[in-house]
Amino acid sequence: MDKTQAKKRINLLRTKIEKHNYNYYVRASPTISDFEYDHMMKELTGLEEQFPEFSDINSPTQRVGDDRNEEFEKQYHRYPMLSLGNTYSLQELKDFDTRIRKAINDNFEYVCELKYDGTSISLGYINGELSYAVTRGDGEQGDVVTKNVKTVRSIPLKLQGTDIPERFEMRGEIFMPHGAFEELNEIRRRNGEALFANPRNAAAGTLKLQNPSQVAKRKLDCFLYYMVGENLPTHYHYENLQKAQEWGFKVPPYMRKCTNIDEVFKFIEEWDEERFNLPFDIDGVVVKVNSLRLQDALGTTAKSPRWAISYKFKAEQAETKLLSITYQVGRTGAITPVANLSPVQLAGTKVKRASLHNADQIALHDVREGDYVYIEKGGEIIPKVIGVNTEKRPANLKPVTFITHCPECGTKLIRKHGEAKHFCPNETGCPPQIKGRIEHFVSRNAMNIETGKATVDLLFRHGLIKQPADLYELKKEDIARLEGYGEKSARNLINSIEASKKRPYDRVLYALGIRFIGSAVAKTIAEAFPAIDKLMNANMQDLTAINEIGEKIAHSIIEYFSDENHIKHIERLRKHGLQFRLESTKKETTSNKLNGATFVISGTFRDYSRDELKEMISQYGGKNTSSVSKNTDYFLAGEKVGPKKMEKVRNLNIPVLSEKDFEEMLKK
Repeated sequence: MDKTQAKKRINLLRTKIEKHNYNYYVRASPTISDFEYDHMMKELTGLEEQFPEFSDINSPTQRVGDDRNEEFEKQYHRYPMLSLGNTYSLQELKDFDTRIRKAINDNFEYVCELKYDGTSISLGYINGELSYAVTRGDGEQGDVVTKNVKTVRSIPLKLQGTDIPERFEMRGEIFMPHGAFEELNEIRRRNGEALFANPRNAAAGTLKLQNPSQVAKRKLDCFLYYMVGENLPTHYHYENLQKAQEWGFKVPPYMRKCTNIDEVFKFIEEWDEERFNLPFDIDGVVVKVNSLRLQDALGTTAKSPRWAISYKFKAEQAETKLLSITYQVGRTGAITPVANLSPVQLAGTKVKRASLHNADQIALHDVREGDYVYIEKGGEIIPKVIGVNTEKRPANLKPVTFITHCPECGTKLIRKHGEAKHFCPNETGCPPQIKGRIEHFVSRNAMNIETGKATVDLLFRHGLIKQPADLYELKKEDIARLEGYGEKSARNLINSIEASKKRPYDRVLYALGIRFIGSAVAKTIAEAFPAIDKLMNANMQDLTAINEIGEKIAHSIIEYFSDENHIKHIERLRKHGLQFRLESTKKETTSNKLNGATFVISGTFRDYSRDELKEMISQYGGKNTSSVSKNTDYFLAGEKVGPKKMEKVRNLNIPVLSEKDFEEMLKK
């Protein structure tokens, strides 16, 4: 590879890795496996070493992944949270041991631990009490998530025992056990919400929720595996963790001290088999030098400690033949290509189908019907195709041409700008979309009508329902004559439909199935627009002024209510007695001093909590929003405001108010 080719490849890899960093750390929704990501990072590192003239301090190889979110207060770490170097090779692990022994030239111990697949956290304790909880962020600065972390029952708020340092930090991993993950996804499935791909994504997404009460419901757990600070109990990592356990920390029992690399290999071999029996996910083993004195002597690189490394297990993979590709249509019209496979055993189950995601993924891997493909299951809902064994490819296989028309109704597909999926726009005539919307409408968190997918299909096939409103016009005798129904079961269904008319406005709003609006967002919107008519007439500025509502959701709402068919359907539902107005228990507005001005609150405050300030803004006729934009009238700033957010405020020339300024504004 010459310099021109190398520069082009380096730039391409940096762009791809930054995109995947954003998907992984910020959106908590990775689109490639850890193995694929690590392979790209390793290639980039090698090229930068081979061609140092293209080095860049902003290269992904020089930084820790960034999980910061603008919605949270920021805090600098007292001690940087570096990421571990990792390897999939036992030989590279042996090379690590050789480097350590050459540098130390003395006897020492390793501590082997499991690598938990969750989201990193740093807990700060002052005088034996939890003072703050901060995410990894970019390694130097993270998001303050103290309120959310306090809902994790395995994290002690107050320590017990003796020899507790006045101030120190515990580092660990917040994760979601398998049982809690399955329970959460089952609830989301019943509510018609998107499922989490794996427990790691669920844990990361949960920790960044704005409502701690919602975090508490998701049953997160936490293992603590590193103590950092001054005046620690001992000069050894393992012994400090044993002391931490006495104080009340949940220190994982899956640790072992090893005196040589062969003992490390044995630990890895044991857990490579035993990991599938754990009630939570791990993706490897972490090896650390036990002595803190030697850790200091070995030091760190800009990104990783030299005294530790992680050995990562490969996600379970299998090779099998791709028999055909079919296409599924969801309730929103999204088209998902599915690989139909020759059955193969993977992670203890027989796999016959795997996701191909979208047209871009098919093209990326050059997947063809008749290929032998590699499939992977690393905690995903269903396995995914991750590559092709081109050496086994017959010569006559043709590239896949993604379908142009809906496989169910024949309508020409569309693909909106910036979206990965194709869509069928025929929402009123495409059977899977019609049935999918009705199934969503009757689901538990929506109208909670006691009927299932099979009944919806039966009613649809007999021409009794084509819209949710048709449910309210069903006759008992029409249902009673259907297969599997009788007088009693028909009466029960009619009674359940009638009872659904009492469901509150936010449930009805969620039941409409507006894209991107889950049950929690529906409640937020209902409070901001206490009648459906106000919501119908809302513009982009009105909608984005609501906390938690961004431009994507706002655009979806506007698009939904611009369709005359949707308005007619809502009027039918209204005539049948459904609730389209909020029975508000909120306090009346004290005055209109703020005259509808839009505020963004950021930072920490001396005299008021953020919630109290938001309540005051609402009481005096103002609006709260979470993100800074050209529509923001005032920026209410406390201490420790994120520098990026403040820079955006200055660039948009938005007036900045202190806590005292805000009080004076209300007094005038």
